[in-house]
Amino acid sequence: MRIAIAGAGNVGRSIAQELIDNGHRVLLIERESRAVKGGSVPQAEWIEADACEVASLEEARLQDCDVMIAATGDDKVNLVASLLAKTEFGVNRVVARINHPKNEWMFTDSWGVDVAVSTPRLLAALVEEAVSVGDLVRLMTFRQGQANLVEITLAADAPHVGRPVRELDLPRDAALVAILRGRRVLVPSPDDPLEAGDELMFLATDEVEREIHDAVSGPGAG
Repeated sequence: MRIAIAGAGNVGRSIAQELIDNGHRVLLIERESRAVKGGSVPQAEWIEADACEVASLEEARLQDCDVMIAATGDDKVNLVASLLAKTEFGVNRVVARINHPKNEWMFTDSWGVDVAVSTPRLLAALVEEAVSVGDLVRLMTFRQGQANLVEITLAADAPHVGRPVRELDLPRDAALVAILRGRRVLVPSPDDPLEAGDELMFLATDEVEREIHDAVSGPGAG
């Protein structure tokens, strides 16, 4: 894939190198001359330009990119770059960095954002995920489909311990996508038995999160 990254600071360069290592073609867009450090990520394509200007994005051939990542340290820039990428250039997938949690409400599909990544929220969720058993923890939100990645660690006294996955009575608009068991990542099948300590990963809409919790941990648990 060809992936554009707006913002070539430490975050943008780190993302670029990771994507390049995974075999993708990366374009870094940076408006500050002092921040254009081609030698730091030599395999990337670099352009000194403003990601909030249509002419600059045309020069960068943003329409040829499969993904746009708005990774600057300015939420206003990230929102404008996301909106232009989606509405003017038809980029299929737009991921935006949220720097300040108070601005999170704006990072929706109204601004062209498919996935919003808030570092403070993500760190808090990972802490909750590490210490919570039986409670549902939201790890990430996918804005375009209004779906969330949520996790529940199965308590020893949960009603489904020792029973197969097929007996989980999940609501509509919810899917069990993975089971983390120790160091293993399992793709769940209907006959797999659930074990205490399993971390169950679901994709689900906001409206059914409580129903997932009740189905896995039991009504009133947590």
